[in-house]
Amino acid sequence: MSGLRLAIGTFTIVPAGMPARVDRAAARTAMLLAPLIGVILGALAALILWAVRSATGAAYGNLLGAALAIGFLAYATRALHLDGLADTADALGSGRRGDAALDIARRGDVGPFGVATLVLVLVIDVTSLASAASAHHGTVAIVIAVATGRLAATWACARGIPAARPDGLGALVAGTVPRIAALAWTVALLGLAVGLAWLDDDRTLRAVLAAPVAVVVALAVAMLLVRRAVRRLGGITGDVLGAGVEAATVACLVAYAIGVGTTVGA
Repeated sequence: MSGLRLAIGTFTIVPAGMPARVDRAAARTAMLLAPLIGVILGALAALILWAVRSATGAAYGNLLGAALAIGFLAYATRALHLDGLADTADALGSGRRGDAALDIARRGDVGPFGVATLVLVLVIDVTSLASAASAHHGTVAIVIAVATGRLAATWACARGIPAARPDGLGALVAGTVPRIAALAWTVALLGLAVGLAWLDDDRTLRAVLAAPVAVVVALAVAMLLVRRAVRRLGGITGDVLGAGVEAATVACLVAYAIGVGTTVGA
């Protein structure tokens, strides 16, 4: 139960209460549960997108629904991952290494790299989701993107990836996840992506193929970010995990929108 409470408290705004004792076993469970929480959050965001599009019945409903769905995700996660993205962007964009870069990430303010990254990512999130929704693939897009974002956090905690600091969330979760477990989740998510695309009323072969490809592309982008963080910062931190979540989410949305070949105004 400690791992479940830690997962809910880390990845959502739900007041699950932090467990009295948090060890690496609980951390491993929490990171392994992250993709499942992503599926649930993605389904809730998809419901918002569907409701807005159904209520408006107009072209702008895709954009409005996408904006509200992305806004819900930010609120439902306390914008924790977005904060990590901004801090990581500032640290990596500073040109510094090691402790000097980590000090920048720990600051309470957000610098120019962080602001620019946040704005770009949120705009791309909304427009990519709206693009997929315009071809009636919005539900698939948001569910697999949010789940893939959390799977990226699972992979970032795989064994062999160090922590940048001896304390904090990164130190607690770094190296706790067996690679075989992360791989099993990846296979499961690829199957879910194909299944959701196939069950979609507006399915096409192109959309069915685009779904798993988007997952693979997103994970690759996230792990490239993690690799850069390890080389520049010395390992992962809680901020790097958040950045990985957001990087995978936006990459998945973009890849899927391109894969189904739509535009916002379609």
